[in-house]
Amino acid sequence: MMAPIRALLPLVLFAALGLGACSPGGGDRGTTDAPPPAAARPPAERSHAVRGTTVWAVGDAYPTPGGRRLAARVRGERPRLLLYLGDVYETGTPSDFRERYEPLYGTLARRTLPTPGNHEWPRRATGYRPYWRAKLGRPQPDWQRRRIAGWEILQLNSEAPHAPGSAQVRWLRRAVDGPGTCRIAIWHRPRWSTGWHGDQADVAPLWRALRGRARLVLSGHDHDLQRFADRDGLRQYVVGAGGRPNVPLPRRSAARARFTSRSGAGGLRLRLRRGAATIEIVSAGGRVLDRSAVRCEPLR
Repeated sequence: MMAPIRALLPLVLFAALGLGACSPGGGDRGTTDAPPPAAARPPAERSHAVRGTTVWAVGDAYPTPGGRRLAARVRGERPRLLLYLGDVYETGTPSDFRERYEPLYGTLARRTLPTPGNHEWPRRATGYRPYWRAKLGRPQPDWQRRRIAGWEILQLNSEAPHAPGSAQVRWLRRAVDGPGTCRIAIWHRPRWSTGWHGDQADVAPLWRALRGRARLVLSGHDHDLQRFADRDGLRQYVVGAGGRPNVPLPRRSAARARFTSRSGAGGLRLRLRRGAATIEIVSAGGRVLDRSAVRCEPLR
C-alpha cells in the first residue's frame, strides 16, 4: 500500500499549490483605479493596497544629510502623490531649483502638487513657474484642487493675496460649496505654529473658509514637525522639517499643540481611504514619531 500512496503525493501537492495560486487578491478600496490582483504585485504594493493610498507631505527641503535621507525614503516608497509645502532655498532661483531641489525630489515631479513658499515666491517668474511648467508640461496655477482616494486636495497659496474679498478666497468658497468634509488644504505659512515664526494671523481668511468643509490643513515654514488639536473641525499639521536647519525657538500658540519635534528632518505620511485617513509623522531614519487618524464625511 505504501507505493501507491507515494505515487499520489506529487498530485496532492500540485493540487494544493494550484488552489493557493487561485485565491482572490485584495484591492485598494480608497482609489478609483482598479489595481492588479494582489498576487501579481510586489509586497510593497500589496501593503499599499491594504492600508490605503500613500501620500507624503514635505516642506522646506534642503540637501543636508537629514534632508537627503528623508528624500531617499520618500522616493523609495513611490507615493501616489507628494505634497510639497513650499520654500526652495535660498531665493528660488533656477540654480536653487536645479542644485538643491531637483536632486531631492525631482524624480517625483510628475506626481507632485506644490505650493509656493515665501523664499521662492518673489522670483516666481524666473524660478517656480518655469520649473514646474517644464516638469508638468503646463503652467502651474496659483491655486487648484485635485481628487485622490476619495479625498480632495486644495492647493492654496499663502503668498498670493488671500484677504476675505480676494480672488483666491472667492475661488476657495466656491470650491468647497458642496457636501462632505474629506478635503485636505495645503499652503506654506501655517495658521497655527509653536515654531520660530509662530501663528500666522493673516491666513485666517483661508482657515475660516474651510471650517465645516475640510478636515486637514498642512503647512511648512517652521522647520519642525507639529500636530495640533482639532479646532473648528480642522486639524493643522506643520511639516517644515525637510532638511533646512531648525531654529529651536518655541513660541506660544493660540491653538493647542498635541505633538512637536524639533530634533531633525522628517515628513508626513498619509494613508488615504474613502471617509478616513491615518497620518504618521516620520523621521528621516524611518521612525514613526507620531500617529493619528481622522474620519470625514465623504464627498459627493
